[in-house]
Amino acid sequence: MSTHLSIGEFARLTHLSVRTLRRYHEAGLLAPARVDGLSGYRYYTADQIPTAQVIHRLRELDVPLATVHRILGAADRTTRAELVAAHLRRLEAELDRTRAAVRSLRRLLAPEPAPVAVEVRPVPSSIVAAVEADVELDDVLAWYAGAMAELDAALADPVTTPGGVYDNALFEVGRGHALVYRPSDDPPRRGRVHPVELPAVELAVATHVGDHDDIDVTYGEVGAWVVANALAVAGPVRETYLVGPRDTDDPARWRTEIGWPVFSVTDPAG
Repeated sequence: MSTHLSIGEFARLTHLSVRTLRRYHEAGLLAPARVDGLSGYRYYTADQIPTAQVIHRLRELDVPLATVHRILGAADRTTRAELVAAHLRRLEAELDRTRAAVRSLRRLLAPEPAPVAVEVRPVPSSIVAAVEADVELDDVLAWYAGAMAELDAALADPVTTPGGVYDNALFEVGRGHALVYRPSDDPPRRGRVHPVELPAVELAVATHVGDHDDIDVTYGEVGAWVVANALAVAGPVRETYLVGPRDTDDPARWRTEIGWPVFSVTDPAG
């Protein structure tokens, strides 16, 4: 009795279609144990069943073909496990982005979205300890984390509420000036940390609740309020991190004040 299985028999044993097995062969993932030189028929062995099933599971997880090749060719289990774990982390990150997009869409498409509460607030000038740089919009979060860690390390005074000032160009063209700060009575000069005077300004302020995945929705709501009240934006946006990752691991408890510097565009004389 032959130890080789026809492609049809192998398909039944693995629950993979003949077409799928042919694709695996053509992609170099699973070569038959023997191919008949005259008929071209493919034959497999029982030892190849686990390999076929592993490939199937990996492809169900959208593992790229090149990575499947590396996993199958890995010399030891540790390397294979590391390759699979790396792909699973990428899938989890994509899932997080998908969930964030769904939350934002639900908020945007709600039949009667809760109105954002906006107030105009005068803010006096202040001296702060700051780190600033020109950054790419895609790099802002990583840059912010590093800058805030440097501020925390440089300041010995009790923890104060941090904030940020972000140039309009950052949002308009994807690159602009960013500044993060902590209020301080005596700002030090250490590394990138240095004193900065924030000018007095009048802000249209609203509080964003939760993580920052849909903070753009709150920005839009504040912007609509500014326009509806005949105000114009007069400078870089300010954010104040009332509660954030430095305070709690629960994103639902985060609170971020968004402040748009504004001035009236109406004629006071009527």
